[in-house]
Amino acid sequence: MPLTHAPRIAPLDAPYTPSIEAALSKWMPPGSQIEPLRLFRTLVVHEELASRMRPLGAGILGSTATVPPSLREVVIHRTCALTGAQYEWGVHVSAFAKPLGFSEAQVHSTVHGAFSDECWDAQQAVVFRLADELHTTSTISEELWQALQERFSEPQILELIVTAGWYHLIGYVCNGARVQLEQWAPEFPSPRGGRGRSLSVLAGVPARCPIEGAADAQIAGPSWRRPDGQYLRDAPAR
Repeated sequence: MPLTHAPRIAPLDAPYTPSIEAALSKWMPPGSQIEPLRLFRTLVVHEELASRMRPLGAGILGSTATVPPSLREVVIHRTCALTGAQYEWGVHVSAFAKPLGFSEAQVHSTVHGAFSDECWDAQQAVVFRLADELHTTSTISEELWQALQERFSEPQILELIVTAGWYHLIGYVCNGARVQLEQWAPEFPSPRGGRGRSLSVLAGVPARCPIEGAADAQIAGPSWRRPDGQYLRDAPAR
């Protein structure tokens, strides 16, 4: 989305009504010291709709999710790139990709690469491919379904499908309403060999994401990897 375009739906600005302030506090991580995200301030233009949306979004990103964050974020980053949702992609690079330890090559691949890129392990490649197939065909091939069943439980597969769908919805809102980028969030990288940034996205991301605490609980929480580095098929019970 060209940065010169003005938003079609202006995000609400402070001072907020008590109900809007309460709603925005629920969308932001506890203790956040920055202004609520432009996306959230756009959504609460329709306060009732926003209130119905938040529980699903919070469930996908929250501590009760069954999909490991490092796999979930592959789906989210790739889906945002496929839908051209530069706003949401940049927010997730800052809030999740860097804290989770994604490499420059991985971040670049979510926009310009493929599931076969060497930067992805087998689990990540499968969910990357899932994002691609759902975007292009709105279904899942038998071959990919078999690969998913070998690696994930049925609840996790459902969660992965819903995550892809949810970020299509978010992409439509970002693009349709022309939500403007956050100042601290990166833009899409340019292709390798092209002009502008190619492999320097993470270098420009603040060491501490302005969305204080967005990913901390998940990174510090129970591990979904075995000592041999493989992912657990089933997330720990909570």
